[in-house]
Amino acid sequence: MIRVALLAGSMLAAAPLAAQDHSAHGAAARPQPDMDHCAMGHLPPEQCPPKDEPEPDTGTDDEMVGMDHSSHGGMSDKSAPGAAPENALPPRALEGPRHAADVVWGEAAMVPARNQLARENGGMTTGMVLVERVEARIAIDGGEDGYLWDAQGWYGGDINRFVLKTEGEGEFGGALKDAEIQALYSRAIGPFFDLQAGARFDPEPDSRTHLVIGIQGLAPYMFHVDGALFLSDRGDLTARLEAEYDQKITQRLILQPRIEIELAANGIPEREIGSGLTKIEPGLRLRYEVMPEFAPYVGVEYEAKVGETADLARLAGEDPDGLKPVLGLRAWF
Repeated sequence: MIRVALLAGSMLAAAPLAAQDHSAHGAAARPQPDMDHCAMGHLPPEQCPPKDEPEPDTGTDDEMVGMDHSSHGGMSDKSAPGAAPENALPPRALEGPRHAADVVWGEAAMVPARNQLARENGGMTTGMVLVERVEARIAIDGGEDGYLWDAQGWYGGDINRFVLKTEGEGEFGGALKDAEIQALYSRAIGPFFDLQAGARFDPEPDSRTHLVIGIQGLAPYMFHVDGALFLSDRGDLTARLEAEYDQKITQRLILQPRIEIELAANGIPEREIGSGLTKIEPGLRLRYEVMPEFAPYVGVEYEAKVGETADLARLAGEDPDGLKPVLGLRAWF
């Protein structure tokens, strides 16, 4: 009898548990895969569908297999249908004032501040003087020791500048051989190049003026280039091309290869210049920057007159080429 009472009590306790509704548990817990509670005996038979009826088709298998996924790769706009694309500019972005600071400080106060900002960040006027070369040249072939200068200065802004150039050479204790002064208007035609035009005056070896048009700037691979065409008041057309490169050995020690080439469209007998390629001057200088603005250097320069100009030099009893050690200074301020 005791065993029968215990068995009846356990059956009465299990009946309410079996009748509990578990359908709401999935909303609070992690979703579980579909389970056949009828096959597991969890539900009474009257709540189970007939075994000969097919199970409802959810479409999760066949429809997924038959779906066309080819268009997924071209989907770039994830916004809702009819909405503006993600990269569109919201209309409210243009509703405010052009300068938001005017709302706080007032236009009268901000206009001078904006003009000052533009002037101090590229629009201001400034200047510089660069003494590229001032050097003594030592003759090792029995000639005369000489000197040379090459300097330029400019004043203006980033776009428009006035440029003044001068260069020349002579012999110690002797006459001045060549000298020239150029006054140029310089206009930036790109981030790294300026177009220059103006006039050139040569006081030596004979007084002569030229029209000048040229280009100056920084070529790819950090080559500094300066090229110009010169048309004299006597109809002579000449050209000059200079290029140099600063190779840093240390932060202060810099090796600079340099080359200068001169050409003439016609012969200039009074200056002992023939037509074609007239002169080439490759050189190598090693400078030490005591400070960036002050750098003494030593080097060597090879000067060679070529073509008809070399023939004219030989007829005059001169050596058309020669190698000269140089000692000089580069400075700017």
